[in-house]
Amino acid sequence: MRNPGFVDDKISIKYGAGGSAMRSLIEQIFATGFGQVAGGIGLSAMDDGAALPIGNDTWLVITTDSHVVSPLFFPGGDIGKLAVCGTVNDLAMMGATDPLALTCATIIEDGFARDDLERIWASIRAACTEAGTTIVTGDTKVMRHGELDQIVITTTGIGITRRIVPDNGLRPGDRIIVTGTMGDHGLAILATRGELALATALQSDVAPLNNLVRRALAVGESGIVAMKDPTRGGLSSALHEMADKSGVGVIIDERAVPVRDEVRAAGELLGIDPLLVANEGKAVLGVRPELADAVLDALRSHPLGRHAAIVGECITERPGSVIVETGFGRRLLGEAEGELLPRIC
Repeated sequence: MRNPGFVDDKISIKYGAGGSAMRSLIEQIFATGFGQVAGGIGLSAMDDGAALPIGNDTWLVITTDSHVVSPLFFPGGDIGKLAVCGTVNDLAMMGATDPLALTCATIIEDGFARDDLERIWASIRAACTEAGTTIVTGDTKVMRHGELDQIVITTTGIGITRRIVPDNGLRPGDRIIVTGTMGDHGLAILATRGELALATALQSDVAPLNNLVRRALAVGESGIVAMKDPTRGGLSSALHEMADKSGVGVIIDERAVPVRDEVRAAGELLGIDPLLVANEGKAVLGVRPELADAVLDALRSHPLGRHAAIVGECITERPGSVIVETGFGRRLLGEAEGELLPRIC
């Protein structure tokens, strides 16, 4: 099991990056003193959201997220679409694929362009329509110029489910499925900042996954035992967290993991493993072996899941570790302590 590192006296940027450092910060400070939710999932579980029992076999799922991406507009989306999709996807990872509503709080820097604000809100409305939800309340603050970098958007989502899907239900023999190509979002953001000179444009994968996940759950039902979206820290961070909480090891076939050629090329150019890079329109599923092929077929029948693949298996050895089978041997997949690419969501 993971041995959490000690949080430094001064909080640096690495603690907001989704890797092991951020989990240590949550465990040692934010989650301290908050107990378990009777019959549900609370902060101490450190899942994608909370699940509160509201009746017989029914849970209210709640999740919240803040968005500080830079630049605000990028190929495939913008901060508005990202804010909606990130929250809808966190609800879906808990099993709540029909989001009832979202809230949206916005902090704006003095001097922010009205045209940009209207463009962002057009994206928010379009993403809500695609996900089948809406914004029902919010809050607005404006800070003086220089006190904030343009805009921060915080969204909270609520949904109802009759079955919670936690991130800790894996057992040896379960298959690991990814719903599409890895590393698209993080490297697209980096390229948009002008830090890469590539002939091929990279595109973010930001998208609401609730309809895709609903289709998988309809086929896999109780055979889908764990889900997580590989955002900050990428597939590596998601798998490390799932494996550690479940008390299993995970072995991944590197050749089976779908990665776009342009993403692989950009990663090689920068010396960054795409498995460590954020995604904003993909999910990682743990599935009982007898249902893995049926779930894969269901995912591939949806436009957002056409590149889905079975990429690995859970094992009894090395619990909490992720092992990569390269075709030439095996290596341990490391987990970044902080974010390789800051401000990507």
